[in-house]
Amino acid sequence: MSRTRQDRVIALLSRDPVWRTAGELADLVGVTPRSIRSYVAALNARVPGGDAVESGPSGYRVGPGAPGALQAASADETPRERLHRLVREILDADDGIDVYETAQRFHVSEATLDGDLGRVRALLGGTQLTLERSAARVRLSGTETAQRRLLSRLAHEEMEQGSFDIRTLRRVLGEKTFDTTALVAFKADLVAGLGDLGYLVNEFGIGDVMMHIAIAADRASRGHRLDDAPADASDTRSRIGELVERQAATHLGVRLGAGDRDHLAALVQTRVVAPGVAEPDAVIRDRLDDDVEGAVRTVVGRAASEFLVDIDHEDFVLRLALHVQNLRHRAQEQAWSRNALTRSLKSSYPMIFEVAVYIAEQLRELIGAPLYEDEIAYIAMHVGGRLERSRSAGRLLSATLVCPGYYEMHELLHASIDRALGREIEVVAVETRADPDWPAIDTDLVLTTIDPPAPADRIVRIQPFLTENDVERVQTAASRARRARRLAGLRAELERYFSADAFVARLDPGSDEHSTIRQLGELLVRQGVIGEDYVERTLVREEMSSTAFTDALAVPHALGMTATRTAIAVGLADPSVRWGEGRVQVVAMVAFSESDREAFQTVFEQLVEVFSERDSVQRIVRRGTTFAAFLDELVAVVDG
Repeated sequence: MSRTRQDRVIALLSRDPVWRTAGELADLVGVTPRSIRSYVAALNARVPGGDAVESGPSGYRVGPGAPGALQAASADETPRERLHRLVREILDADDGIDVYETAQRFHVSEATLDGDLGRVRALLGGTQLTLERSAARVRLSGTETAQRRLLSRLAHEEMEQGSFDIRTLRRVLGEKTFDTTALVAFKADLVAGLGDLGYLVNEFGIGDVMMHIAIAADRASRGHRLDDAPADASDTRSRIGELVERQAATHLGVRLGAGDRDHLAALVQTRVVAPGVAEPDAVIRDRLDDDVEGAVRTVVGRAASEFLVDIDHEDFVLRLALHVQNLRHRAQEQAWSRNALTRSLKSSYPMIFEVAVYIAEQLRELIGAPLYEDEIAYIAMHVGGRLERSRSAGRLLSATLVCPGYYEMHELLHASIDRALGREIEVVAVETRADPDWPAIDTDLVLTTIDPPAPADRIVRIQPFLTENDVERVQTAASRARRARRLAGLRAELERYFSADAFVARLDPGSDEHSTIRQLGELLVRQGVIGEDYVERTLVREEMSSTAFTDALAVPHALGMTATRTAIAVGLADPSVRWGEGRVQVVAMVAFSESDREAFQTVFEQLVEVFSERDSVQRIVRRGTTFAAFLDELVAVVDG
């Protein structure tokens, strides 16, 4: 267990290369600060230079030797790695393996190997494979497709954070498989070829497809081929199949059969490619099943109304429908895609992710299965792209240019500002007097070539001829102004929604997401804000996708705004409590009413933003021992 927690520490530090205190890491891992210090010492002992983790007055941060420490985590064969090696040997042996000979080669007892075989049987759940034993011989029975699915499962389990790693893939398939250079060249030419065919390529999905391509090529080279392809393959799939077959022959030296060619083309078509930006809506519509287009159109309309978001546009509906159609194909094969951006999407864009969760739940019957978080994240990327296009104009900050001067100086400066900062600010007024009425200027920013009577965050001193330093200072001030705009109404909203009767200063350290939701939900039930059914629906929502939007904060809630009034029940945890696969220190159970629909986005997104900063979380948790103290600290953080 300690080795696993060591790996968790180095993974946390590697994800965000900033200083973290022992206390912060302890809260995230669920141990004491003293244990963190021992884990750091053990991590540094893994690498020759002893520099996997750097220590300093501010705590710990990742060091130059971190990659070596991560790699050393797999240097000694663990029981799981021995289990995976055993599965690979059984897969490679058509007539099975001898239990006693295998135990000797693995340097373990026969009893240990028998225990491993029991775990192999457990690993086969849902794969349509069975483990057969006759005396000392053991073999796998099942289709080639099922055996490849098992290899894919092994590879996914060994790859960190769902990212495609060729070295790990070669370990899963065996070091005698294709070398790294060949697979890299294959991917590069495949991406280029898909571009030539007019497709946009999803780089987050192609790594997973490359894993399937390598598995298929490896199995085909050993004589394990798929059955013949269906006779009714589309022209699109045929073109993609020809491209994959050509690259396999060129880079991997493998001749794919018709079955493998069609299978891999289907994977590329449903996981990797999307219509090019120039592809007309009518062409995309021709590729859609009527039931998919109709269902997506209805759900998008509901989501736009439920969350008051501007997504009900024809181009968005059609492209999302095509994604959902591909998703339905993947669901039928239980072939889910990984998404390296899932975590950052949840923490940075919680509102967008929530809309995606709603859409995924509404489409569950159409797709035929509940969706994993990585698949929900792809829907979130569609939603975010649409909202970004819709909101780009609304994000402009207003500015007043104060520029007394000679001749056309203010016009030249105005033009320079438009060229350099036109996507962030809009100059709506120009003051050419040397003594403007400063208090009367009410724009978001003031850009001035003369000194103001008093400094202020929204006033930026610039040169008459705009410099790069001026641009950077304006961008910094614009960022501050946007944050202030976002948080302007949050203080009053939060004071209205929180109450002392729905506040828990210290959650039980042994709590988890289920017990915490029930505890906080009961407080809201007593106030008459929600009924017991809301608590149950909150638990259902939690099963769909964890509401831990940051490393420290969870915001459990039910889909649907059915509360009698909007209220938030808060629980603080010191030390942290378990929440899904992670741990959190703040739980804010939110119940929204229909009348507060417009407040949903503001409160939801900004609550997550406030608790995304580690220093703010620690300050609130450590000092918020009473409701009054909690509210004081929260308001202080919001006010900056």
